[in-house]
Amino acid sequence: MRNPIETLGEVRLDPVGGVTRLGLIALATDLTFERDAMRLLPPDDVALHVARIAFENPTTPANLRAMLPRLGHAADLLVPGIELSAICFGCTSASITIGDAAVDDAIGRVRPGVPVITPARAALRAFEALGVHRIALLTPYVVETTGPVADYFRDAGLDVVRTCCLELADDRDIARLSTETLVEAALAADTPEAEAIFVSCTSTPALPLIAGIEARIGKPMVTSNQASLWQMLDMAGAPMPEGYGRLFDIRRKGKAA
Repeated sequence: MRNPIETLGEVRLDPVGGVTRLGLIALATDLTFERDAMRLLPPDDVALHVARIAFENPTTPANLRAMLPRLGHAADLLVPGIELSAICFGCTSASITIGDAAVDDAIGRVRPGVPVITPARAALRAFEALGVHRIALLTPYVVETTGPVADYFRDAGLDVVRTCCLELADDRDIARLSTETLVEAALAADTPEAEAIFVSCTSTPALPLIAGIEARIGKPMVTSNQASLWQMLDMAGAPMPEGYGRLFDIRRKGKAA
């Protein structure tokens, strides 16, 4: 005979607001963003909640646009009923191809009032904070996908003085780019006319390389994940980490962004 089930005494719950919570909509195939977030987000103060969105390679504009109808559903899966300080759509090329306004609208319909971060828009904020007006652009994408990225920054008022790409069509391959390839590509993409380099794609594993590359080129390097997480940390009111580039240094030193 089984023992009877006993109910125990009073249950006490911690306050809902004890942790700052951030949301991430990541591509089903993304291998990089969550790992980078673990490097930068303080685990005792900030929690990152992730929902995956279906995506089929290759990373062509048509496949990127196909995610728009799924965005709202993905946002709705992010800890329903729990307050979020921000939601990041973790795909640079998709947010550019779909458009920031359309991304905001799709997420805002199911999570009204929650600020939305896109990597390219976060990069624009980063360049403004750094006082940068002329950039060299490096993407891992094919030419067809790289063109709209360059146009996005030009349309926002930046001078894109050089554009380079690595011609990879699968974001799972992008996540496997070697350190040597990324460093060599960043150095090759740099030009004296550029005030900074932007390395696109949330799958690009460039975050740990930023400080070393900046030391070699003598100027800022901004990446999709770095800029997105920088803005997420700011919205969470969390401290800025050391060792991941000049972008974090300006906030840590108390300068306005």
